[in-house]
Amino acid sequence: MEVCYQLPVLPLDRPVPKHVLSRRGAISFSSNSYFFGGPAPRQLAKRRGAISYDSENQTALYIRMLDVRVRSQVGFEPEPRGSHPYLYVDFRTLHSRPQSAGPVSARNVRRLLSFQRYLHSSRFIRGIPASNPLGYLLDDDYTGQAKLMLEKVGNWNFDMFLFDRLTNGNSLVNLTFHLFNSYGLIELFQLDMVKLRRFLVMIQEDYRSQNPYHNAVHAADVTQAMYCYLQEPKLAETMTSCDLLLGLLAAATHDLDHPGVNQPFLIKTNHYLAALYKNSSVLENHHWKSAVGLLRESALLSHLPTEDRLNMEERLGSLILATDISRQNNYLSEFRAHLDKRDLCLTNGGHRHFILQIALKCADICNPCRPWKLSKLWSEKVTEEFFHQGDIERKHHLEVTPFCDRQSNSVANIQIGFMTYVVEPLFVEWSRFSDTRLSQTMMGHLSLNKQGWKEGRDKQEASTSRASEEQRTSAAKDSNSKELPQGSKRS
Repeated sequence: MEVCYQLPVLPLDRPVPKHVLSRRGAISFSSNSYFFGGPAPRQLAKRRGAISYDSENQTALYIRMLDVRVRSQVGFEPEPRGSHPYLYVDFRTLHSRPQSAGPVSARNVRRLLSFQRYLHSSRFIRGIPASNPLGYLLDDDYTGQAKLMLEKVGNWNFDMFLFDRLTNGNSLVNLTFHLFNSYGLIELFQLDMVKLRRFLVMIQEDYRSQNPYHNAVHAADVTQAMYCYLQEPKLAETMTSCDLLLGLLAAATHDLDHPGVNQPFLIKTNHYLAALYKNSSVLENHHWKSAVGLLRESALLSHLPTEDRLNMEERLGSLILATDISRQNNYLSEFRAHLDKRDLCLTNGGHRHFILQIALKCADICNPCRPWKLSKLWSEKVTEEFFHQGDIERKHHLEVTPFCDRQSNSVANIQIGFMTYVVEPLFVEWSRFSDTRLSQTMMGHLSLNKQGWKEGRDKQEASTSRASEEQRTSAAKDSNSKELPQGSKRS
């Protein structure tokens, strides 16, 4: 669960209370102005990554806490995420004395606030071995199979679900590290391998594994698709090393810390992120700022000149913001206009960046273009997340988003509409731009998958219709038999 605490009045020249700063690894400060070249707030800038300050509202300080844990009588019990995803708590009440003793006190809540990545990442980075010695044999075997899969990472049929199992849930870390290494980006940008590994671990752990769809496996899948597009002749011949670095980083972080609900949900529930980003590209802005926060926390690019770092952060944001589905038509119209005029020149930096935006958009929604087995599984997962949002909306008497209503929708209908109005128009234009074997393969899968969902829907509707007809016939027979008096005969 994500909780927003607000400190109503906290001038910049006053420190955060000691009981907050004393939380080891639990909070940090990231001012919007500080991230993008403005002056660093005093003292707070030294804290690690979870506090965000809205520079336009100097009376509010927002603290983002992940994985709130509460001590019960028997031990630690994580509060189930999704039970109330838009909880707002006043900071003052959190630190006030409880009026009466109970099983859960405000003091215990305060004591146990911690980051989602507490302990796991530190153990991973320090190389502390697992307690089960049998795990080494299994890990060696599975790691060998994962390495074999990475040799075919450019194959469009790459099964990310299998790769995630073989890497023990570390698909995003292993895949991205492998791609950085294979492109030679570690040497080109003189990246510290320990910092890179730590950065990738933090990225993976800031994705919410409770989300059926928007989790680290999806990010890994998008990164693999992005790699496939970067291998296409037009891109492979023109993209610079900086383009490759930003393309892979944007793919890996494009849904960072996704809450599992969409922007309209955040707006109508008055979520603090909607207020922070003024109801505009709320999730995408949050993903971008979260990615920048982790870049700075890990100090991955700290050896680069400040101007270069800021430029890369801005370009990373431009790529991530392009994944906003509400701006789909704008990007599609511009892409189509370029193709009609035939004026795309990939030696031009601006045009290369635009194609990277389009490539990331394609990678983000490419599931319907995968083979049926993989595509169907992704479709079921994203629909499960949609329906979960609809259930929350119904539970809290909110207007249910149409495609999130499980009572009036099906996986097949949602996917057919998504393919027809979102995926197909974009990939038709991508095929015009890059008419290759990969593009033909993707369009072929898209057509087959769309037909598969239609056939499945028609069979289900026919079966439902037959069942309804049988029920009506049975009811009519029962009604006729009851109309005849017992023992009477027809003349």
